[in-house]
Amino acid sequence: MKKIFLSTQLLLCFVVALSQENIRWMRYPSISPDGDQIAFGYKGDIYIVSSQGGLATPITIHDSHDMMPVWSHDGKSIAFASDRFGNFDVFMMPINGGKPQRLTAHSAADYPQDFSPDNSRVLFTSSRGISNTNVRFYSPRLFQNLYEVATHGGKAKLISEAGMTEARFNDDGSVIVFQDRKGYEDALRKHHTSSVTRDIWTLDVKTMKYNQMSTFEGEDLDPVFAPASNDIYFLSEQNGTLNIFRSQNGIQKPITHFDTHPVRHLSVSDQNTLCFSYNGDIYINPSGGEAKKLSIQVRNDGRSGNEKVLSVNSGISQFSLSPNGKEIAFVNRGEVFVTSVEGTQTKRITNTPQQERYVQWNPDGRSIIYSTERGNSWDIYKASISRKEEPYFYAATLISEEPLIAGFEEEFQGKYSPDGKKIAYIAERNILKVFHIASKETITILPEGRNFSYSDGDWDFAWSPDGEHILCDDGEGNWFSSSVALLKAGDGNSILHPLPSGYGQGNVKWAMDGKAMTWVNAKNGRRSHALQGGREVDIYIGFFDQAAYDRFSLSKEEFALIEEKEKKEKEEKEKKDKEEKEATVSKKKLNGDEESENKDSVKKVALTLDLFNERTRRITINSSSISDYVLNKEGSKLFYLSAFEKGFDLWVTEPRTRETKILAKLGAGGSGIEMSKDGKTLFCGKGREAYQN
Repeated sequence: MKKIFLSTQLLLCFVVALSQENIRWMRYPSISPDGDQIAFGYKGDIYIVSSQGGLATPITIHDSHDMMPVWSHDGKSIAFASDRFGNFDVFMMPINGGKPQRLTAHSAADYPQDFSPDNSRVLFTSSRGISNTNVRFYSPRLFQNLYEVATHGGKAKLISEAGMTEARFNDDGSVIVFQDRKGYEDALRKHHTSSVTRDIWTLDVKTMKYNQMSTFEGEDLDPVFAPASNDIYFLSEQNGTLNIFRSQNGIQKPITHFDTHPVRHLSVSDQNTLCFSYNGDIYINPSGGEAKKLSIQVRNDGRSGNEKVLSVNSGISQFSLSPNGKEIAFVNRGEVFVTSVEGTQTKRITNTPQQERYVQWNPDGRSIIYSTERGNSWDIYKASISRKEEPYFYAATLISEEPLIAGFEEEFQGKYSPDGKKIAYIAERNILKVFHIASKETITILPEGRNFSYSDGDWDFAWSPDGEHILCDDGEGNWFSSSVALLKAGDGNSILHPLPSGYGQGNVKWAMDGKAMTWVNAKNGRRSHALQGGREVDIYIGFFDQAAYDRFSLSKEEFALIEEKEKKEKEEKEKKDKEEKEATVSKKKLNGDEESENKDSVKKVALTLDLFNERTRRITINSSSISDYVLNKEGSKLFYLSAFEKGFDLWVTEPRTRETKILAKLGAGGSGIEMSKDGKTLFCGKGREAYQN
């Protein structure tokens, strides 16, 4: 009995010890008006803790992401952002707990900023549509408009379209202080000076006049009014890293003096107690005092170690069909998987906290490459089937992994050459290189400075079927336009442009065994008035070979006569060569060359660029929004994913007859499309799911 009692004591001590472990990396701390409590976000839930630290209590427990708590001025309620209905909306709930009340319901993300002084309204920012009189170009990803909504819900009212965040009222609600947003820079970027760094402004609510409060060339952020005054606390990099400053009568004085990490998420109580985060911890700074780090614990596990069984049928961001057409490698939630085309077996290839992207097959079908963020940069890794007797990834019992291209540069988007001996990839986001696997040598075939990259995969390239050339997007140093370049895979000094055009070419692919290339172009379609935004495109084809172009241009009747003649000639030749061919095949089987017999032989094609523009054709009958396309080997059918109404559907057109029809009603998001080697099966996305037709 005594032993059991002692064990129970030890267990209780262990539980208490666990609860006393300090948590870190809390976000958006917000101090209550009376300065007694702090609300903060931690692992997708909202917590409340004493302003002296201690045990924190969750007030939201939900699978969705709850964040950005804002106190009402009477301290009785909290507004916060939650994506429990798909995207972030503004919710409000009592501080003592209860069911959250949804205040906004819009397809754009809404983020709470402050309560009105009388607590009847909530100020929030949103990227909802702007008026036609606004001089700022429309970019919902960048510029937030300022709205307010009643605490009982209802229609939101627009206050300003100036493009702002971190907006707060003064004590009587006559002035709003905010930080502006001028351009693309990441909101968390440190130590940069440019024309788009943010500044502090005020807005007179009655006169709608704006006044710029800061002019520092670096970042000025997170402004709040000091209680009972027009003084402003804000974060600034004036002293090297983000610290708290106070602006009083035009004079700015530092309050904190951190020199290593930036201060984030500033708030203030009615007693002038400042609250902020620094290096993953929450600090308070009483008026006239020194900054103090809080020790905060939670009794639950903070969602640590939770495991869920998630389906990989949806959420597919990219896929690649194996050379034998029996497997599909795909990326789901940043991990690489391989699945059987005909069965239900799926093998997980990677299992890392880092992201993997751009999976591609080796032509031998026994290995795949993909890009990964492991280490200090993007690298290209290779996974292979280890046992020779196992032909398929999805059923392999042992898979080996190794870094293939892993230098100090950013190296990603690798693609095997058709013979599997080389890999072309993008380095440092704007350089195209070719890596020779056997010799480990690398050559640059498109130098630095010709393409500008603002997101992963925003420019592309493609190997020719014979592996001698690469078609590559080439901005030629411009940002908004590009024309495809024809590069020699083994020569870093050859850059040719088959079709120089002010409209450029996008999503360029080789076609018809390298005799032609296809691309999309917006010159005939509707498009936005600005250089960004939606547009409608057509699919075009251009021929490097005059004979192939002449054949492609035949009418249906003319082609039928040619096809009949060629069929007879082929039958006669096959009959004549049958015995010789059978003997040759038998000999190859005896020599163990059966596999090479089944492989397609790729002939080198002379690429003639003279008068290339006269050998081009538009092959879609009307412009539309097209996510991807594929032309069959013979050039007789074009399959493409187009959105004419609700989502993207699978369409087919016959270039020779111009007959066009819908092949499958998908109503899906845009995705890629691939065709099996025999041309009998299409693979595309359906609502981010794999779809086979």
